Amino acid sequence: MRSFLIDRYTKGGVLRLSESPEPALLANDVMVEIRAAGVNLLDSKIRDGEFKLILPYRVPLVLGNDVAGVVVRVGANVRRFKPGDEVYARPAQDRIGTFAEYIAMDEADVAIKPNNLSMIEAASIPLVALTAWQTLVERAELQKGQKVLIHAGSGGVGTIAIQLAKHLGAHVATTTSTANIALVKSLGADVVVDYKKDDFEKVLQGYDVVLNSLGKDTLEKSLAVLKPGGKLISISGPPDPDFARQNGSGWLLQQVMRLLSSGIRRKSRRQKISYSFLFMTANGGQLGKITSLIEAGGIRPVIDSVFPFERTNEALNYVETGRAKGKVVVAVK
Repeated sequence: MRSFLIDRYTKGGVLRLSESPEPALLANDVMVEIRAAGVNLLDSKIRDGEFKLILPYRVPLVLGNDVAGVVVRVGANVRRFKPGDEVYARPAQDRIGTFAEYIAMDEADVAIKPNNLSMIEAASIPLVALTAWQTLVERAELQKGQKVLIHAGSGGVGTIAIQLAKHLGAHVATTTSTANIALVKSLGADVVVDYKKDDFEKVLQGYDVVLNSLGKDTLEKSLAVLKPGGKLISISGPPDPDFARQNGSGWLLQQVMRLLSSGIRRKSRRQKISYSFLFMTANGGQLGKITSLIEAGGIRPVIDSVFPFERTNEALNYVETGRAKGKVVVAVK
């Protein structure tokens, strides 16, 4: 099968188009012929080696963390899916590889594709929607009437998180640039802070939850927005000791993560705010709930652009510019 892979970790490196063997099909797996693959900043971070301590992949490695396609074979133990099913998924972190023509995934990580989405639209959903779900529903336990700030509202995670938060009945604020104000308002944002004109930490206060996807400065400034008892949840780091334990990291790596997050955890404690780092995980059950929301009209995909499979490197380069509104998708077939 054709695939885009890396032979070694290289910052800003180019993915190599290659012929790779089809992945092995295990007893609990479904083999999916890939029709489309979402492109995420996570792909470039893996390529650059930023996660090699917590995600120790072997190279050569096929990249790609979002998929929509058709089941072509199933393992001996599979009961939920059959050949011909249209599905979508975020593969488990140790079985990525959607920049290819086929992928094998555990059936527990897969869900039936929403019937009102195309393959392109469906491929844009899993990673960002699961990130939003695991942050707002699972970790934050966001309730009706609570106030949440979602940074980078026009990005992949932001466009879905705004819609999910509104579905949950929250009051939603977001940060974005002037050009994207209309977009985030159309998704349901109640308050929009134009970061080119205003400092969000001077405009917003008394919030229950902040979802951070930006850098250290934004993370620390977000403390000023939260009320005592509030939750600061970051998907861009720094990793904390709880994450290290959940990830099965050894003692030394746990201490490294403890040190990396010590500053923000200390500042959070002083203000009676909880800080946590979230690295989303594959979950077909949660994705099934997201499917129901999409089919009911509660969440819609936001797609910036679609690239043909042969231009996967260009798609990844575009995502790295940070200018995409919503998601970028590669049409594999």
